[in-house]
Amino acid sequence: MDNLFGRLLTRQELGDDFEHLPANTVTFPGMTLTNKCAICNRCGTSSLLQTVKLEIAAYFCPECLQLGRVRSDELLYHLPQQIFSPQDTLLWNGQLTPYQAEVSRALITAIDQKSQILVHAVTGAGKTEMIYAAVSRIISSGGTVGIATPRTDVARELHTRLSRDFSIPISLLHAESEPYFPTPLVISTTHQLLRFRHAFVLLIIDEVDAFPFADNDALYFAAEQSRKMTSTLIYLTATSTDKLDKLVKRGQLEKVSLSRRFHGNPLVVPKVIFSSSEKLIYHHIKKQREIGFPLLIFAPVIAFGRLFSERLRSLFPDESIGFVASTSKDRADEIERFRQGQLTILMSTTILERGVTFPKVDVFVIQSHHRLFTKSSLIQIAGRVGRSPERPTGLVYFFHAGLTREMTRAISEIRQMNRLGGFT
Repeated sequence: MDNLFGRLLTRQELGDDFEHLPANTVTFPGMTLTNKCAICNRCGTSSLLQTVKLEIAAYFCPECLQLGRVRSDELLYHLPQQIFSPQDTLLWNGQLTPYQAEVSRALITAIDQKSQILVHAVTGAGKTEMIYAAVSRIISSGGTVGIATPRTDVARELHTRLSRDFSIPISLLHAESEPYFPTPLVISTTHQLLRFRHAFVLLIIDEVDAFPFADNDALYFAAEQSRKMTSTLIYLTATSTDKLDKLVKRGQLEKVSLSRRFHGNPLVVPKVIFSSSEKLIYHHIKKQREIGFPLLIFAPVIAFGRLFSERLRSLFPDESIGFVASTSKDRADEIERFRQGQLTILMSTTILERGVTFPKVDVFVIQSHHRLFTKSSLIQIAGRVGRSPERPTGLVYFFHAGLTREMTRAISEIRQMNRLGGFT
């Protein structure tokens, strides 16, 4: 029963616990009906009645269907969040740079004021370490912290890092994770926030600009619903969104910026290379393999990425080459093999564009003119390079068949962040 506190669940999700719900369980209709619309009380989505009518006299929500169906003739169940004992759990004893420390202090101030704040920091600035003091502050006072990110791989990476740096069990929630267990610190994908209600004193949304969270009304609704009425909300990003920028301009959201990487070196500026055939790409791959650093190659779509990786295996038989995409069942294992040096080349879709760190890596983007490579994704992809103080430089090549606005905007923004960071 303990794993139900702070949650918002359907009858099906409760399972056998339904028979033992305590008296303080709060219930809500699954949907609120108006003359024209059915409004989901889990994700807030409004749908026209005729588009979501079931064969029986009921309606369903299509927006959050992947979490289990919410119906108008069924209830949602909520147990108020439990109280945890205050704990000193921070193990990390590293040193923040003066720039990082300034951001960290701003987050503590946001906690004291119960306000919302946006941290806009370049890739490799050390955003994770900058939230440690804020997370520790809440847990040491008996509060609850939720850290959510749109990408499963980022959630896994955060869980690994915080499990090392905090002495508390951390619940990790995504589509394929183990079940939730009660703990003051939860790391999840943003979709999993839909299963919480008034649960967190501090909610941190990492990579807020990433698909599918960016400008997704249902996930913004989840972020608001999952935190307590009086709480603090922190957004983290390297590439902000129009929606957040508007909130900043209106004064509804505070913003702090950090334009320097933690090791004090500039962002690596991508080099664009026109390639009308793959022969030139293979030539550059061969040259890169001579220097021996791990190579991360991005492809726009799964089919092309899989085919290209097969070609590489035939052309470079001495290299250990992997491929990962959203459909890869062994994705976590392949990523770890690449991190450990067991793979020398890893081919990926944009699934690895953010939130993962591979020391000393070089990055090639194939077909960088493809419509799926947006300004934001290209900035994030370029940001995989130069993150290690042992190798703060590296290669970032955009192979293209024609420059796009997204490519030029990405490079321009990277150069601008370097200028703001004091680099000419």
